[in-house]
Amino acid sequence: MMAGFGHTTRKHPRSRSRTRSRSGPDSATLGLIGVICAVAGFFVLGIILGPVAIVCGWLAMGRRWSGARVTPALIAVVLGVIDTILAIVWIAGAAGPGGMLF
Repeated sequence: MMAGFGHTTRKHPRSRSRTRSRSGPDSATLGLIGVICAVAGFFVLGIILGPVAIVCGWLAMGRRWSGARVTPALIAVVLGVIDTILAIVWIAGAAGPGGMLF
């Protein structure tokens, strides 16, 4: 039997790794980017880098909170939350009475 256009003899792809798109970053890269943003956020621009770390960590965990978690992704989420809270407290304290921003 000969296969023509649109008529394949194979019903399923050979492997699952070939069916995924390779255009976006993988979870290990997103987890590492999240950790780097979280650590850098403790020193500069915590109000921006904290949420970036949270989003990168969440995307690295596969956009769900259950299941197998990658350690760098979980570290990125936790440090990002701490970083964001500290930045908000710092801004609120600087904006209060007698507080100086710099």
